Amino acid sequence: LGIEPRLPRSKGPMISLCSVRSIRSGVKRRHAVLDCSRDNWENPQHHFPRHRRRKTVNYPWPVWLRNAAEDVFDSRRQQFWLFQLVGWGGFCIVTFFSLTLWYTTVEWSHILQILVQALLGMLLSLPLHRACRAVWQSTLLRRIVVSALAVIILAMVWTVVRIAAFIYITSAPGTWIWADFGGWYFSSFLVYLCWVALYYGNKYYFRAQKEQREHLEAMARVKEEQLKRMQAEADARMSQLGMLRYQLNPHFLFNTLNTVNALIRTGDNRTAQRMVARLGDFLRHSLDSDPALMIPLEQEVEALMRYLDIEKIRFGERLELAFGIEGEAARAMVPSMLLQPLVENSIKHAIAANEAGGAIGLGARVENGELLVELTDTGSGAKSPPDLAGDGRGVGLENTLQRLKTLYNDAYAFDIAPRRQSGLRITIRIPYEVA
Repeated sequence: LGIEPRLPRSKGPMISLCSVRSIRSGVKRRHAVLDCSRDNWENPQHHFPRHRRRKTVNYPWPVWLRNAAEDVFDSRRQQFWLFQLVGWGGFCIVTFFSLTLWYTTVEWSHILQILVQALLGMLLSLPLHRACRAVWQSTLLRRIVVSALAVIILAMVWTVVRIAAFIYITSAPGTWIWADFGGWYFSSFLVYLCWVALYYGNKYYFRAQKEQREHLEAMARVKEEQLKRMQAEADARMSQLGMLRYQLNPHFLFNTLNTVNALIRTGDNRTAQRMVARLGDFLRHSLDSDPALMIPLEQEVEALMRYLDIEKIRFGERLELAFGIEGEAARAMVPSMLLQPLVENSIKHAIAANEAGGAIGLGARVENGELLVELTDTGSGAKSPPDLAGDGRGVGLENTLQRLKTLYNDAYAFDIAPRRQSGLRITIRIPYEVA
């Protein structure tokens, strides 16, 4: 270390010896510090704290004590006897400090008579417990009357036994003690009244805990049943939407293939080829889309145009389109493939049935928190609203109604009415929602 201990000059041998010892101890401490490992130098605060930290050790409870506590917690009978011992033990302590020490009669006989009084009181509380337990399920009035009578009678008995035991154990003169019978009886009555109050309080507490536990279990069962019911309804809804979708696609496919067949028969193979290509594009999109999926209206219109491209090839200039979608309405969420069956029915009854063709109009706007969609055509119209079941309109409109009912329950409106000039007007109102 390069440290040479220099012994200071001293006048006596004792001083020199002490100085040498102190220097040697200092050198050893420095050697110990320098011999520390590299890790000790990397964290000097950990190895050289200013104050030593005392280690806290958590000693686990003994096994027998944990088992005993669990048994007491699970058994109402053991809880009753535990409360009995704690309560009457507290009675002994209060009596000793409030009477024995106050009157400076700290003698073994007085201590013994306190224990005997507590033991007798605990034994007499057993009939009181039986009486309270017998009327626990009765009415409140009967419970109060029976409990009060039991307290009055047992307090009287305990007072007589207490005084007799006190006179016998302490050899005190009984004349003046029996003269103070009212004071003894008042304390006995008060003790048993507190015992009854604590007993009923404990019973009400456990009843409240039981009711709360049963309430939570009932709520858990109700929630579980609701989840199961919601899952079942969702599965049924998905199955129903799937069935409607499979019913819709063959209907459209049948009509389109008939048109392709007619084009092939007339020799217009190029147009038929274009129509088959558009058909494949549309079917690919319809099969990839989820019938329960909600999409913005602008995407629904784009999907509708895939279908109208096919019909444009079929009808040419006979088919006119007039779309008017407002800005807010374009962002509204609607069921996928909602408009295609409606437009298909308009084409069938307004365009195909008229040699001069016709026009199909589509408008959408937001009114009072609802999305209003109107579809019009220039067909022959009708004096009264058409009957979906017997008007020959097929499964398209019926499927649309079923989908709206499945998705919105009663929160929708679907109306079909004739126009003043010609044709029909289909109006749909659904809640306005955005992504």
